[in-house]
Amino acid sequence: MRVIRPGLLFPGLGALLLVAGLAALASGSADLSGAELWQSLTGTAPDNVRRLVMELRLPRALTAFGVGGLLAISGVLMQVLLRNPLAEPYILGSSGGAAVAALLAMMFGLGAIAVDVAAFGGAMAATVLVFAIAQGSGSWTPARLLLTGVVLAAGFSAATTLLLALSPEQNLRGMLFWLMGDLNYAYAPAQSLLLLCILTSFGMISARYLNVLARGDLQAAIVGLPVAGFRLLVFGATALATAISVTTVGVIGFIGLVVPHLIRIVAGSDHRVVLPASALAGGTLLVIADTLARTLLAPRQLPVGALTATLGVPLFLILMSRSRTRDN
Repeated sequence: MRVIRPGLLFPGLGALLLVAGLAALASGSADLSGAELWQSLTGTAPDNVRRLVMELRLPRALTAFGVGGLLAISGVLMQVLLRNPLAEPYILGSSGGAAVAALLAMMFGLGAIAVDVAAFGGAMAATVLVFAIAQGSGSWTPARLLLTGVVLAAGFSAATTLLLALSPEQNLRGMLFWLMGDLNYAYAPAQSLLLLCILTSFGMISARYLNVLARGDLQAAIVGLPVAGFRLLVFGATALATAISVTTVGVIGFIGLVVPHLIRIVAGSDHRVVLPASALAGGTLLVIADTLARTLLAPRQLPVGALTATLGVPLFLILMSRSRTRDN
């Protein structure tokens, strides 16, 4: 049941994003006033203040928005293609593969670039492995793909636990923060923002096909949609988005699961609305969570993944409760 029209939803999300972005730029171990923030954005602030905003906080906030948007869109696509409301971006084992590869790189003392390359390679390799196993001797189905992903994810989780147990103590803190999401070194937002724009545009163009596919393969085939090829294309795009997200900031849960549900509850199930709204909401949620992670116990920083769960889960439960009351 639609309760918020797009004409109100998108301005509301835009306003929330603006407030969250300004708070991210002004807040931290050293808070800035409104005048200092404005001077930083216009280039008239003292050099130390300008560098704090333009070289540290702004790239970090943009990276958070890009990654949050990618995770939310990946969740939307996974829930459509697997026709399972519990599907989320990491369900095909990409986060587990990335975690195992990244932790191995950290154990061997490799640098940040090598860790990123290992995480990306591990995420993509895990996705390919899931498809190869699910394919078997015949064609894969959403149920078989989902089951394969869950089983391999459990195996990767066990391997991650073993690697943590065997790692030197001086490496454990960095490993744990990476596993729970870490934006401390996320200062290159261009990659995630570009991919977010591409996937959002692609999703809006193909929204009517996603609407049909969500009703089942048979209905999609009846209207002439090449189901196998289209599903493979969307799965590939989702795997790439998830791999980029994990490589950029580590593993951040709940956004890809919670945000699509929230948008469908408040705005309906038309993917012409769900996809761009999820991108905005997911990006905004991660910006807010990262700001809180930096400021609640400043100068200490909390793992941002714990904050996304703290923010997302209660909000999701509240809206689900209201939706159930309204339906009754």
